[in-house]
Amino acid sequence: MANTGANTGANTGTRRMQDLLTGLALVLVIEGLFLALLPHRLGQIVTMLERTPPEILRLGGLAAAALGVGLVWLIRSFG
Repeated sequence: MANTGANTGANTGTRRMQDLLTGLALVLVIEGLFLALLPHRLGQIVTMLERTPPEILRLGGLAAAALGVGLVWLIRSFG
């Protein structure tokens, strides 16, 4: 359904806010499932992260963010 009329900008802003909140909610769902299904691994993961150099963590974070942006772009462009 196409947006027409004077409220197109407002509708777009509302839609973007809904998308942002939906994305944040999905992050909580994924993290919650991970913690619920693998609570015994949490300590091991924290220990591993403490031993990992900050440069590697930063690179992994940037790679994950870039992958996420790329996936959002693909979904928005072709979905």
